[in-house]
Amino acid sequence: MNKKKTFFLKGAKIIDPVQDLEFFGNLLVRNGKIEQIGPDVIESEDIKVVDVSGLLVVPGLIDMHVHLREPGEEYKETIETGSMAAAAGGFTAIACMPNTNPPNDNSGITRFIKERARTSGKCKVLPVASITRGQKGQGLTEFGDLIDAGAVAFSDDGLPVSNPAVMRLALEYSLNFNTLIISHSEELALSADGAMNEGAVSTRLGLKGIPAAAEEIAVFRDIRLAELTGARIHIAHVSTAGSVEIIRQAKARGVRVTAETAPHYFSLTEKEVEGYNTLAKMNPPLRTERDRRAIIQGLQDGTLDAIATDHAPHSSLEKECEFQLAANGIIGLETSVAVGLETLVRQEGFTMAQLIRLMSSNPARILGISGGSLAPGMDADITVIDTEASFTPARDNLFSKSCNSPYLGRKFKGRPVLTILGGVPVFDKKGFF
Repeated sequence: MNKKKTFFLKGAKIIDPVQDLEFFGNLLVRNGKIEQIGPDVIESEDIKVVDVSGLLVVPGLIDMHVHLREPGEEYKETIETGSMAAAAGGFTAIACMPNTNPPNDNSGITRFIKERARTSGKCKVLPVASITRGQKGQGLTEFGDLIDAGAVAFSDDGLPVSNPAVMRLALEYSLNFNTLIISHSEELALSADGAMNEGAVSTRLGLKGIPAAAEEIAVFRDIRLAELTGARIHIAHVSTAGSVEIIRQAKARGVRVTAETAPHYFSLTEKEVEGYNTLAKMNPPLRTERDRRAIIQGLQDGTLDAIATDHAPHSSLEKECEFQLAANGIIGLETSVAVGLETLVRQEGFTMAQLIRLMSSNPARILGISGGSLAPGMDADITVIDTEASFTPARDNLFSKSCNSPYLGRKFKGRPVLTILGGVPVFDKKGFF
């Protein structure tokens, strides 16, 4: 990695939800650490001044749900290309899911991921390890060894832990390590062979649907198991109004539950599938307008704690085929900020502080990692956003190795223009450095 820098960010609007700060001012970084922040911080003659007037300076964004495909499917994405896509999207840390080939179910693979990420140096990569060996839903992995190797949480994402006794055991076991269990909430008996949301659109298109209940039943089960054991549970990629309400009621009872949704669930609906658009195929599927509104309300009132992209790269071979056979998933690292600005801030009236809390401060808190704040003494993980910059995602301007996105060709206003990791600029759209 490049040498950590000392510099002065001048004239930005600075937002830090953790410190409840929002002001126009300056920020001093010295040797990779935030040294001073405030409206009256004075620049020094011997320090590089970076004029970011008119831009937002926020804590480095954190995506707690990403698929990097390495090891095993490097033709879709690698840790290096995924990390670069993350940096271009304003993320200084990403948590990568374990459904690689082979899955991340042992300390050797966890260390491999960490080393690959260190070599790339574009963002922090935080491995999420499998709950069960081989993600087969049976015997538990060695939580202690995996944590020692660098795992920050446990999930069988891509697949649910179908056996409730195994999930209960995992939750009980997690208490020994104060670690987080992330639930891929899906009842396979209801979702099997489904290709999109079950409803009028699926009927008209002649596609087998996935009912909202397939998610909601599993969300309820895992929350009840967390309530039984006293363990923490995090619900991934929430997509339905019913799931939001189940989580809301559980929080009111004091259950230790957190939850995330993805930008596509608050910005798109099942209508995106019209014309058999495989770029809009994902699991869980895009739902109804009612569900979309409930997701937005859940983000607004704190029922949903975080926005995570569920970045899921696939090659054209897996997407340019008939809808029923196409792979589930879309990329999202490079469009997340733009979609959040357009839908939540401009259309729904969220403040920028709310958006940054959902995309940085809360993910750091949930994962129990350093970050999400610009407090003095913190690593200088910083994202600079130009809310007026035009951005049209296209195959030739994305850093991800794959381009399976329903947002291709859509014009957005606002994007990250500078991402700083530990005092080192890792993405610099405007040539500040």
